[in-house]
Amino acid sequence: MHAVSRNEMVVMVTGAAGNLGAAVVKELASNGARVVSVERNLGADIAPAGCSDGELLEIGGIDLADLTACQDAVRRTLDAFGRIDALVNTVGGFRTGPVQESGFDQWDQMFQMNARTAYAISAAVLKPMQEVTYGRIVHIAAAPGLKAGANQAAYAASKGAVIRLTEAIAAENRDKRITANCILPGTIDTPQNRAAMPNAKTGSWVQPADIAKLIGFLISPAGGIVTGAAIPATGPV
Repeated sequence: MHAVSRNEMVVMVTGAAGNLGAAVVKELASNGARVVSVERNLGADIAPAGCSDGELLEIGGIDLADLTACQDAVRRTLDAFGRIDALVNTVGGFRTGPVQESGFDQWDQMFQMNARTAYAISAAVLKPMQEVTYGRIVHIAAAPGLKAGANQAAYAASKGAVIRLTEAIAAENRDKRITANCILPGTIDTPQNRAAMPNAKTGSWVQPADIAKLIGFLISPAGGIVTGAAIPATGPV
């Protein structure tokens, strides 16, 4: 049996240079976790202030749509820390457009960025988790994955695939003490969203740090009571 306290965890965070990924890295590192920061862009700044080299492994240049690249990131994590207790996958993309003959590129792009990446990194981390019968997996999905609106076909379908993937992982691995959940955020308060929607009322937007705290619970030992869930995180009330 494999048991680990929250402040001893080894957690892989993908998209670590993004707004949400960086918040997750900061939250976990501040609680003593050893963090593996995975980022597609080489040279991205993904080390939070005050995090020592022995607590953080930075892996750049990883395309999560490539299974071999995901397997390499897992191997490097195991070489450095000996195990992977949790995966937090924040990688994804957003595009909108109507269903039309010219929309196939967008359909393929959304499934590549959202669904394929989630599948590939999940498959790569599951093997070492299954070997020790312990693990936590959290993906970022979206509310349109439950019900699409106009101009959301490709995006919603790809995020719906992430939700179904999460449910399947949870069902397949419950007896191995591996949980899988996904979060459905509302509009996240980021500089990019503020620039794109300058007239929006931001009071109900979700702070990346708050989502990071929710993720912190889901990957903790206490979070083992939740699996197979799509959890809305739509902002303060």
